[in-house]
Amino acid sequence: MSQLSYAFKEAFNNLGRNALVVLGAILAVFISLTLTFGTVVFGEVVRVNTLQWAQDVRVIAFLQDDVTPETTAELQNEIATWPQVSDVFYVSKQEAYEEALVLLSNDEAMLRVLEESPDLLPASMRVQPVDPEDYDLIVTRLQSTPGIQRVESAGDAIDAMIALRDGLQIMFWLLAVALGVAAVALIANTIHMAIYARREEIEIMRLVGASNWFIRTPFLIEGALEGLIGGALAVTFIVVAQQLAVDRLADLPDWINLAIQNDFLLRQGALVLLFGVLAGLLGSSLSLAVHRTLRS
Repeated sequence: MSQLSYAFKEAFNNLGRNALVVLGAILAVFISLTLTFGTVVFGEVVRVNTLQWAQDVRVIAFLQDDVTPETTAELQNEIATWPQVSDVFYVSKQEAYEEALVLLSNDEAMLRVLEESPDLLPASMRVQPVDPEDYDLIVTRLQSTPGIQRVESAGDAIDAMIALRDGLQIMFWLLAVALGVAAVALIANTIHMAIYARREEIEIMRLVGASNWFIRTPFLIEGALEGLIGGALAVTFIVVAQQLAVDRLADLPDWINLAIQNDFLLRQGALVLLFGVLAGLLGSSLSLAVHRTLRS
């Protein structure tokens, strides 16, 4: 029997021999990687929704009443060429009036004012930034552009949205790193217990001339298998939970989107599986390195 076949056989034997300990390690890895993968998926949901909300962020440039249609067209074309601008469209006085009737439908006093003076609202340019962070620069350029009366934007709301996006991203990655370290430590502890349970057998193997690598390899494979199984369970759980959330929470408001591209789930799921295997190998290596029975 080749050394590799022996290593895999011993690794599976170890899994069966220490079933309860191994089950505990797999469950621990499953919980850690579930939280890690769940954090990554939730971070993607936040990113997707942030981008969706950002599409609704617009800077409104109100035009002076004496601006001619030709000047308006030139102004719109000029703004569209700015590198910070994703989209710009013109809203006439009539369109602004119709929009206000909808927005102020519950305010009878304002509706009476609008009906008495339908030309009260000025025409405007609605400008969408490429990135929400660009809104301040766009506002500054618009304020110095001839033909524009005043500029309005939801500056505080945009700043809050950007801060929320950046803060959540940092929190997600810090949590993922912390949980990954916990998974490695749990696997290392499991392998340490397995080595301790077989310490007499290992001593006999060393006495008959077995090399350290011959003895260590089954434990490395065992750790990798524990990480792989725990990772596979974690990926399956999160993917199923995400799909159920999309199906069961279909009545959420349109501005909340729980759907994620399948490519993202497949790509990140594969990384979680790879991390599970690497965490198992790393945990096993750490345990083998510190265990006195297997020191060179």
